[in-house]
Amino acid sequence: MLSGGSDGVMVLYDLENSSRQPYYTCKAVCSIGRSHPDVHKYSVETVQWYPHDTGMFTSSSFDKTLKVWDTNTLQIADVFNFEETVYSHHMSPVATKHCLVAVGTRGPKVQLCDLKSGSCSHILQGHRQEILAVSWSPRYEYILATASADSKAKLWDVRRASGCLITLDQHNGKKSQAVESANTAHNGKVNGLCFTSDGLHLLTVGTDNRMRLWNSSNGENTLVNYGKVCNDSRKGLKFTVSCGCSSEFVFVPYGSTIAVYTVYSGEQITMLKGHYKSVDCCVFQSNFQELYSGSRDCNILAWIPSLHESVPDDEETSTRAQLNPAFEDAWSSSDEEG
Repeated sequence: MLSGGSDGVMVLYDLENSSRQPYYTCKAVCSIGRSHPDVHKYSVETVQWYPHDTGMFTSSSFDKTLKVWDTNTLQIADVFNFEETVYSHHMSPVATKHCLVAVGTRGPKVQLCDLKSGSCSHILQGHRQEILAVSWSPRYEYILATASADSKAKLWDVRRASGCLITLDQHNGKKSQAVESANTAHNGKVNGLCFTSDGLHLLTVGTDNRMRLWNSSNGENTLVNYGKVCNDSRKGLKFTVSCGCSSEFVFVPYGSTIAVYTVYSGEQITMLKGHYKSVDCCVFQSNFQELYSGSRDCNILAWIPSLHESVPDDEETSTRAQLNPAFEDAWSSSDEEG
């Protein structure tokens, strides 16, 4: 696992549990520390493995750079410099015909950097404020979603030069039949984006304390009600969806906890409690069916689904409660939910 911290340091962890114990600490394999000549000067906002193999990874930072690293040597292969703070970047998990990295910065333009040529190949214009989150579709290699502080979320086909495909409209065109530029996804900053694993839907979160589910082919708001989704992040909020569960779940940082909802019904299943300070990011690992969360308490926690029903109030409950509190909750609370 690859992680980046607010001090600019990046660490690679071995996730394998060689201890065979139910609760264990992952070993750090290596790190890019403060003494490394190419370490990021400020907070690392996004890290991502190269989608096709782990021989390369990317990192972006408030120091206005996107860096491409060789995993084996921990040396820089390429650097992209920007005029503004970088909030988010993403490489397509399915692209075979392009090597574009989408980058969101404090400026209103979405930048596309080409790993093959080593330059910013083109720019997507249409937002009016900072780009807080970017995400490629896991279904179509040229489709990109972007979220901005201008209350808008947009879908783009990066082959088109004429502008975005769709500007998401929370009212589905009912409130205003005016121009598309009036459409807003949230009544506040849109600071998080996440496609469902099949790419057919897109989730957004905003500083209006709402989460919305959109049909990614026509941009329709599906009107699923998740209730209040507390979100006071001043930068991009990294949340995630499950993959391979019998009903899909979405995991959203919620203060020092992680709220778990069913994607299509909006029902809140549970709150995962274990961190001591605000959770900034979480990511789902489908191979292990595990969730990882990073927090300002300097801990990364791994969560696994419970395979047992919760037991009534008896002795067994008290023994379970004595275990590491990070593992007490589970997002699968009954047999039907898998």
